[in-house]
Amino acid sequence: MRLTRVPRAAAAAAALLLAAACGSSSGSGGSSATGLNPPDLKAPTKLGKTEGQVNLIAWAGYVEDGSNDPKTDWVTGFEKRTGCQVHSKVAASSDEMVKLMKTGQYDAVSASGDASLRLIASGDAAPVNTALVPNYRDVYSGLKNGAWNSVKGRMYGIPHGRGANLLMYNTEKVKPAPTSWSAVFDDAGQHKGHVTAYDSPIYIADAALYLKATRPELKIENPYALDQKQFDAAVALLKQQNADVGEYWSDYLKEVSAFKSGDSVVGTTWQVIASLAASEGAKVKALVPKEGSTGWSDTWMVSAKAAHPNCAYKWLDWIVSPEINAQVAEYFGEAPANSKACAHTSDRNFCTVYHAADENYWKRIAFWNTPIEQCLDGREDVRCVPYAKWVQAWTEIKG
Repeated sequence: MRLTRVPRAAAAAAALLLAAACGSSSGSGGSSATGLNPPDLKAPTKLGKTEGQVNLIAWAGYVEDGSNDPKTDWVTGFEKRTGCQVHSKVAASSDEMVKLMKTGQYDAVSASGDASLRLIASGDAAPVNTALVPNYRDVYSGLKNGAWNSVKGRMYGIPHGRGANLLMYNTEKVKPAPTSWSAVFDDAGQHKGHVTAYDSPIYIADAALYLKATRPELKIENPYALDQKQFDAAVALLKQQNADVGEYWSDYLKEVSAFKSGDSVVGTTWQVIASLAASEGAKVKALVPKEGSTGWSDTWMVSAKAAHPNCAYKWLDWIVSPEINAQVAEYFGEAPANSKACAHTSDRNFCTVYHAADENYWKRIAFWNTPIEQCLDGREDVRCVPYAKWVQAWTEIKG
């Protein structure tokens, strides 16, 4: 396993102002974006002859060709089977992905929820004909027609995988065992200097999710759709938390080290980090608290300007095929998208640990989305705080 996920969102104010409101991103699926009116682009009705190559933008760890680890290679098999030579570029952020897709030089991208709707709204991503991707039929239902990958029931990509942001705690130093995000917010003072939090402006949504449950008078419906009053409350909570935070993390190895040494005893994490920390002797457990959690879901999208669309479609089908999707999920540290992938994981308990097939689990996860002025929860009587303001506030929160 080689985890390389980095904070997915950064400032790109102009790009964040989509032309119309988008649907809620809370939950794992089933409610596609309803207010967005993207350009009327057509998906292909059939595939033609492959073009001999495909140009991809991806998160590190998603397009492995054996150069990083000889045992980790799902590119060579694809090239031999299809005749499509893979050229890939690793992107460090969602904003970089959006910028690269606008060049028209790339055929497909592994977009996260904070980029996918931007690509749809701008016309840089085309709708996908899922009938031309045979392995799509086995993708978990909770990943289909999500608020981050579809518009009005029309899919704009093929789901790749998903993960949740969890609460991790030291079982020897944090007692009783926490069941709420209050452990890192209202009760953080109990472990002053040993609380850790994810270092990204998108973490403001975690505070909003907690306030949604604990301060109903704020009427928060979607943690990515905050009007000024709701936003100010989330920022105030995070400024209060800051006094108790020992370290903000974005490097998973540093978080593992901090929990092993005791420098951190409670905070946000990913399942792959919790598993690694436990395997290295840290006395930790991780869970989705009673308020739910935020999380991510990635989607392979095809460029509206793709020069090699046939090879791109072949790649979409290959990367979500059971055996390959299993390899990617284990290597990266996330739940696979294909329901048949679990039969191919090297660790037979992997999908149980990552809740791959537990749709009730994923209904508790509010997947990342990009806050825009047109409120993502459908409200039209107020303006929501756009992501550029989240970036500014995050700097203030950290002092």
